[in-house]
Amino acid sequence: MSIKVEDYYPRATFQKMKAFADQQETPFVVIDKQTIADSYDQLVSCFPFAKIYYAVKANPATEITELLRDKGSNFDIASIYELDKVMKAGVSADRISYGNTIKKARDIRYFYEKGVRLFATDSEADLRNIAKAAPGSKIYVRILTEGSNSADWPLSRKFGCNPDMALDLLILAKQLKLEPYGISFHVGSQQRDIDVWDAAIAKVKVIFERLKEEDGITLKMINMGGGFPANYIAKTNDLQTYAEEITRFLKEDFGDELPEIILEPGRSLIANAGILVSEVVLVARKSRTAVERWVYTDVGKFSGLIETMDESIKFPIWTEKKGEMEEVIIAGPTCDSADIMYENYKYGLPLNLSSGDRLYWFSTGAYTTSYSAVEFNGFPPLKAYYI
Repeated sequence: MSIKVEDYYPRATFQKMKAFADQQETPFVVIDKQTIADSYDQLVSCFPFAKIYYAVKANPATEITELLRDKGSNFDIASIYELDKVMKAGVSADRISYGNTIKKARDIRYFYEKGVRLFATDSEADLRNIAKAAPGSKIYVRILTEGSNSADWPLSRKFGCNPDMALDLLILAKQLKLEPYGISFHVGSQQRDIDVWDAAIAKVKVIFERLKEEDGITLKMINMGGGFPANYIAKTNDLQTYAEEITRFLKEDFGDELPEIILEPGRSLIANAGILVSEVVLVARKSRTAVERWVYTDVGKFSGLIETMDESIKFPIWTEKKGEMEEVIIAGPTCDSADIMYENYKYGLPLNLSSGDRLYWFSTGAYTTSYSAVEFNGFPPLKAYYI
């Protein structure tokens, strides 16, 4: 496997990032802000009818929040800590939704006191907490969707409820003097099968119609979550193709008068903007006759690469070393046997790779710094630079 830089970054962008990276001590991630700005503009161009709510959990850096704030983005928030950070950056409450369905009653109250009025839910207990702590707020119910088989990072089972329960919750929301506002779903992160949006939107249409006809409740919004892919090893369609197909699905079900549409991108906005740089610590074999080499780097699952768990996300890895390639096992530096990134999926790296050489992990702007451990084995969190 040989990675070509031009398949992932414009040459000038890569040269700028590498020139900066060459002056830093590993491990770290360097993120190009212009790439994020361009990704945001492309998303707005592809979905001109939608409101963008950036999923802050993907990368909560103030540099990114400020950039997207100035671009006009809204923000999907998962905790009071994210809320404080985003509001400190000057984002007003009317541009925020509390998208986590698992939340404490006192945290709901905190959001409400800060001015937030848009809340996700998927259970009766949570809905009743919202009614008490955030009276009169807008509610959208997250439903279960299928698509885990085609998403590299599935988000099913833990979040969402059956459509029949969603109906019950929205009826209850009205009874509790909340505003039944809409439905949300998430087809899974790094979703490669566009058709799963079609099935999800069809479920939403049924809920909209049943509530209006049977209960006199008119929903106003569909939150389609995230799921658009980043540029990893497995090829995907481009964003324009996703947008054209999803727009067609929406119009087939809702006609030209679409409800309010919300998108919550995280990975697709910022993953491609990042390069994680690590150093080879050791290259070793387990026996005299072992076929495979083990390549140990100074970054691993606990320092930003947790999405290699079960080898779900396959990051492109590039090195300046050239020559004959050989399959390797790639592992991190910690004293934990789980800290192996790739063993079953066969990465090829040059035979002459040795201690001190650098590995460049492409498309690592999302879910690296935010997943990095604070001090596992004493290693500090992953450093990040925004240029």
